[in-house]
This record gives sequence, structure tokens and C-alpha cells, in this order.
Amino acid sequence: MDAIIEKTTKKDQQIAKASIEQVHLTSKKVSDDRSNVVTINIQGKGEPLEIPTKALFLLFDILDNMADGRSIAIIQPDNEVSTQQAADLLGVSRPHVIKLLEKGIIPFSKAGTHRRILLKDLVEYDKKQKKSRTENLDFLAKQAQELNMGY
Repeated sequence: MDAIIEKTTKKDQQIAKASIEQVHLTSKKVSDDRSNVVTINIQGKGEPLEIPTKALFLLFDILDNMADGRSIAIIQPDNEVSTQQAADLLGVSRPHVIKLLEKGIIPFSKAGTHRRILLKDLVEYDKKQKKSRTENLDFLAKQAQELNMGY
């Protein structure tokens, strides 16, 4: 499997929006349960289906994105992307991605003169950045509370 890319139609967006509140409630309940397996019953379609909890959370993420009208892409982590594709995925400029590559922050390989980045390395970098951002924002919020700045 190379990639599955689906554009969200207006009808799909409406259906996802209608279910999003229930999705969030169910997500909270499943998170509190801490089980590795969930059972899904599809009305009138036969036997219950047991799936990994992680797969259910992926479905919830897909519905969240569809409700916002975004397209969905499922890509294998060992796929390679170009610097422009990496920039698009990270929401930054291509020159910024090239700087990250040249500094050794994100590993890459070269195919001729073209830089290629493994998707799993890009996702790992993005997760680290998000974690760092969250930690810094938490620190700033705590500091603002200690200084009685009204936050």
C-alpha cells in the first residue's frame, strides 16, 4: 500500500459534523476504560467486531478531520517524501525544512540531487515539536499564574 488519499465531500462533512459530539463523548469513555480492545456493534450487520483501541482513536481522528472538511491521507511510515511534501505536512516553508535537514535535526537521504525524508522521521520530529510546545506553554501558564497575571 502506497497511500490512500480521500477528499472529504460536503455530504461526508455533514455526517461527520452530526456525529462529532457523540465521537467526543465516546472517546472520553474509551480513554477512561484503559482497555486495549473495544467491541463495535454495527446495527443490523451481524456479529460484534473487536478492534484495537488505537484503531478506534484513528477513526475518531478521521471523523474530526472530515467534520472540518479536511482530506484524509493514510500513508505507510517507510514512504519517502520530498522537501516540499515535508514542508506541507509540517506547515512550514521548504527552506525551513532544508535547514532542519542540513543541521541534522531530521535525517534524510539523497536520490541524485534530491533530498528524501522518511515519513516516520518526519512524524517523529513533529511529535517532538508538539511535545516541546506543550511543555513550554504549560511552563508559561504556570509562571503567569505564580505572578498573578490573570491566566
